[in-house]
Amino acid sequence: MLYTKLLERLLKSLIIGGQAINYIFQGKISKNDLTEQLMESGPGSFLIVLITGIAAGTVFNIQVASQLTGMGVSSEIGGLLAVGMAREMAPLLTATLMTGKVATAYAAQLGTMKVTEQIDAITMLKTEPVQYLVVPRLLSMIIMSPIQCLLFLFVALWSGQIWSTIFYNVPPTIFWSSVRSGNVSLTSTDLTSMIIKSIVFGLQIAIIACGWGLTTKGGPKEVGTSTTGAVVMTLVTVSLMDVLLTQILFG
Repeated sequence: MLYTKLLERLLKSLIIGGQAINYIFQGKISKNDLTEQLMESGPGSFLIVLITGIAAGTVFNIQVASQLTGMGVSSEIGGLLAVGMAREMAPLLTATLMTGKVATAYAAQLGTMKVTEQIDAITMLKTEPVQYLVVPRLLSMIIMSPIQCLLFLFVALWSGQIWSTIFYNVPPTIFWSSVRSGNVSLTSTDLTSMIIKSIVFGLQIAIIACGWGLTTKGGPKEVGTSTTGAVVMTLVTVSLMDVLLTQILFG
């Protein structure tokens, strides 16, 4: 019974997402609302992406760089870090962070509006709720997710270079040379796959968070349950989509 309800809610969320995408293609976008949502999903999330990116670059050095240095191939540290971050860690960790920061906000905001009948009021004013509420949120995630992902990658590489120099005496020139042209180096294909993943994940986050918010039923108590459900469903579907995209892009 529970799984049936989850699947039914997921289907409704996908329908809402499809309607929002249709409005975007029709150019029915409120610029004022879009700007507000861009600020929430962009600058409002930069700090946590920055901190996590620094931590990821540092952890890489602790776990991997020491092994590579011991094997005498410290010159490959930069390339391995760049490829690992671009292909998997940057898009997946960024999506996880955005789920915790942005998806919770979307689900809670729209869930509160639903249970307090603000959605009904918007409909009575002959305004389409999906166009007014979902479109700017979905579009902002499509725009800001790859930007956040690129920021994460840059910060992680910068952090990895600093710590590899401090801990293992790897010259910065060697590190960045490995990133660009080592035996394992960052390519345009890696960056393209990272952007594709980040856009798809951003789309998933917005659709599920907004869908869960708009399908909230009951009183204010249900808003918290709905928000938690949106986060769990987003993380599960993003993980599954990551497996699928990895197979398609690199299989």
